[in-house]
Amino acid sequence: QVQLVQSGGGLVQTGGSLTLSCAASGGSFSTYIVGWFRQAPGKEREFVGLSWSDGTTAYADDSVKGRFTISRDNAKNTVNLQMTSLKPADTALYLCATARRLSRFYEADEYDDWGQGTQVTVSS
Repeated sequence: QVQLVQSGGGLVQTGGSLTLSCAASGGSFSTYIVGWFRQAPGKEREFVGLSWSDGTTAYADDSVKGRFTISRDNAKNTVNLQMTSLKPADTALYLCATARRLSRFYEADEYDDWGQGTQVTVSS
């Protein structure tokens, strides 16, 4: 089992930037897929993007593509989510999660272990 501790987040104005971090302990981090999700109040958990074990990435569609960047440092067991040009619609609880294998990478149920979540609030 992997323990994930998230940091970063907070309150930012529209157009601002934030970087979230997800630090892992336990397990073989370099072999894991690390996904990022977000959940706004009253809404379902939404896929944001992921880092495959080799560091390549995939992102959700137009909602975040081009604004969000996922980077991975296997030496530090960390994956970051850099968010730019933030909008009020990006306001949500952001969560990282790991999986050993995926068939539907956008489905939250496919992931095994989850971070505690960190709140991102974008003011207009």
